[in-house]
Amino acid sequence: MKVLARLKLFFLILLAPFTAEAQETVLIEGSVTEESAQPLPFVNVVLKKPQGESIISGTITDELGAFNLSGIPKGNYILEISFIGYETIQKKITAGGLNPIFDLGKIQMMPSAEALTEVQILAKQAAVSADLAKKSFSLDENLAQAGGSVMDAMKTMPGVAFDQDGKVVLRGSDKVVILIDGKQSSLTGFGNQKGLSNIPAANIERIEIINNPSAKYDANGFAGIVNIIYKKEKQTGFNGDAGLSFGLGALGKRKPDTPTDFGSYSVNPKLIPSLNLNYRTGKLNYFLQSQFIIQEALPNNEFTTRFYDDGRNIISQVPENRKQFRSIISGGVDYQLSDNDMLTFSGMFDREKHIDTSQVAFINLNQNTRKRLYTWQEEEITSFINTAVNYGHNFEQAGHSLSANLQYTRGLEDESYFLNDSSAVRIGRDKTNIRAIEYTTSGSVDYTRALSSGKIELGAKGRFRRLPVDYTIMRGNQSIIYPNLGDYSKWSENLYGAYVNYLMEKENYDIEAGLRAEQTEVAYTLDPQNTYYNTNDAYDYFELFPSVRFTYKLNSENKLSVFYNRRIDRPGEPELRIFPKYDDPELLKVGNPYLRPQFTNTVELAHRYSWDNGSLFSAIYHRNIDGAYQRIFSIDDSNPQYDIVNRIYQNTGQSTNTGIEVLFSQDLADYWKLTSSFNVYQNAIDAFQGTLLFPYERPFFVEQSRDIAGDFKITNTVQLPLQMEAQLTGLYYSKKNIPQGEQLARYSVDFGFKKSIWEKRGELTLSATDIFNRFGLRQRLTGEGFTAVYENYYETQIVRLGFNYKF
Repeated sequence: MKVLARLKLFFLILLAPFTAEAQETVLIEGSVTEESAQPLPFVNVVLKKPQGESIISGTITDELGAFNLSGIPKGNYILEISFIGYETIQKKITAGGLNPIFDLGKIQMMPSAEALTEVQILAKQAAVSADLAKKSFSLDENLAQAGGSVMDAMKTMPGVAFDQDGKVVLRGSDKVVILIDGKQSSLTGFGNQKGLSNIPAANIERIEIINNPSAKYDANGFAGIVNIIYKKEKQTGFNGDAGLSFGLGALGKRKPDTPTDFGSYSVNPKLIPSLNLNYRTGKLNYFLQSQFIIQEALPNNEFTTRFYDDGRNIISQVPENRKQFRSIISGGVDYQLSDNDMLTFSGMFDREKHIDTSQVAFINLNQNTRKRLYTWQEEEITSFINTAVNYGHNFEQAGHSLSANLQYTRGLEDESYFLNDSSAVRIGRDKTNIRAIEYTTSGSVDYTRALSSGKIELGAKGRFRRLPVDYTIMRGNQSIIYPNLGDYSKWSENLYGAYVNYLMEKENYDIEAGLRAEQTEVAYTLDPQNTYYNTNDAYDYFELFPSVRFTYKLNSENKLSVFYNRRIDRPGEPELRIFPKYDDPELLKVGNPYLRPQFTNTVELAHRYSWDNGSLFSAIYHRNIDGAYQRIFSIDDSNPQYDIVNRIYQNTGQSTNTGIEVLFSQDLADYWKLTSSFNVYQNAIDAFQGTLLFPYERPFFVEQSRDIAGDFKITNTVQLPLQMEAQLTGLYYSKKNIPQGEQLARYSVDFGFKKSIWEKRGELTLSATDIFNRFGLRQRLTGEGFTAVYENYYETQIVRLGFNYKF
């Protein structure tokens, strides 16, 4: 125990993830000494081109023998150090931007002529480096989703898809971590992506996709990391922008509603005003970003047709008709304490209130009669508060820095369901209320030091999460709510992590290698009145997560990289929650408190070829997943009046994912740019047999399946006269296998238009997504005793008109 305590203390003292970005310029520094190690002042230091020896920059060493050359453009150079009476030194420099600062250390000049060992400094070309280690997309170039959310914008990005719950899917998996400015926050959650549909794309500078994160990132999210970078004004004085977007959603119905009084919402109005302000003066910079969403929406519209082995055929529809008001306000201040010290205070408040109404009819298709009519209303308030303090210190030596971060997050979910069943089965009313408050506190420290041929990073982090849930039930006649669930649950997680990451760069290759260690402690406490699970759950584990990247530079236009990393996905409280959701009383979604993490090993071979007006990125990857968790469909026949199909999270054994991804970009003309991509992969799910515990013990089976799947995207962007621009995007997701079935193909065609006015200070946008209304989700499923067709024709077809003014 003492050893573990000391290890935790060490983890907390070290540091947090560091986000490196490719640079357009580099800085070279060092110090010159004589043979006795005494500093040599006034030594000539000149940077030249290899051919022609034209001088690019130069300086002399100071009294301590130190020098630095800043603002050096990317390229190949010769660094020449000369002084009367000493042998001239020449060092070959290959600067490309991967490592922005190079510390040559102490350079000793010899009085006698002596062959010198060549020192090679590398920095990869920015675009090439970014595209091998990460893919970066500027939202200024995304027109088809103008006026929409970050989720809308990401839909057209190469390699990105979405599942039925709105989760990001990278290379066929939804195990993705969402960062905002390099850090997790309450807006997107810890382990899910619940806030993407509420972040306005207009506030975002770019989105980075990292499929193979290094050890400096948290180990969760085996499919990769999506890093959302907010815009931040750098010019002095007062500036900002204001925007207003109006839209209409669900213009057409893909499938007729079942016979009810309500049906599903259509032609849904949306009003989204936004305001961003920035004031920079002296040592202070104030920033404020805000957005308000007032809308009707259809986030889910689920048709489920069930074919039972005894001959019954039943269809039900759950339209989630939503009226919503959401406000997101974030801001803060940067305070320049000194030339080398910066302090940032930031905060965010996000509050949403929505009311969902639905009338669910259960139709017997054999007799074409309605057997049940189930009406419900959900009133939910969610809020998220995020506060953070960041401190950064730059040492006198360039590339030598220390930073620290402290963050507190509070998330509230207060959800009430009013259930009304009026049918031949039963007449009764029920009410449930779930109140969950998530508290998360994290602290980290980060240290970086530039070396003569790369850099080293060290870090540690501690994160502590608590999520108590209170569950209140008011039962009606013949209540549909499971008895003996208890009134509460308490979930907690303590995580301690530390990493070391080393980058070495040479003229023809570079290597990045790192190791992350994480200690995790999880506890789940259930109300003793709960009769479905025998014991509370608690476990802890210590794991190592290595990462390696080797890049070989064939030439300045061609680079080849090999990646390996090991990562983890930990189930969060939504996957563990023991209280069912009753939007469809015959198709209940419920968590599993005994769910365990899944581990993944990934290898990838990637290549990028770039030319003056285009580039080609290709990658072959393989992932092996151990302990994958998925929702399992299973009949619960404990109710004698009707069957209930449970959808319960379970660990389902081994699976693999092997594929090839290709991204192509080409300027076909000065006014026409084409980008396209495809991701084709084999999704392999091993056979597995397990046991469901809720609401009673019964076996479940997952059959072995292999399938080839893929997604294909193409975008044409055309510059038009009179400062106008148009964009047309097409995307296609093929059929693919899932546990217990398959997900069917779907496609979307999106259009965007932009016109700049008032000397480009104003901007008018028009966008239309899923023009042909074909992006709804469809699945075929096979369970024990039944098969089902699941169709979710949620709101994908939206037309928006927007205006933004920059001041």
